[in-house]
Amino acid sequence: MPFYCYILECDDGTYYTGWTTDPTRRERQHNAGRGAKYTCARRPVKMVHVEEAASRSAALKRERVIKKMTREQKRKLIANGGIV
Repeated sequence: MPFYCYILECDDGTYYTGWTTDPTRRERQHNAGRGAKYTCARRPVKMVHVEEAASRSAALKRERVIKKMTREQKRKLIANGGIV
């Protein structure tokens, strides 16, 4: 089973980072209000970046790294397709 780390852009322009096994399903869940509390109040959200990971552990580690990035670093990651 593949694992993914993703970044959503919220309606207010902020970014939300998470992990999943199905990015399309997860985006639908966030937009339906069944995602994180953070995105529930900031809908609609748009998937702007997805990275495949080798394992659940790798996806969680990548999520932590991205969450520690500044907004500008995240913007560059998104713009460059995963290369900061």
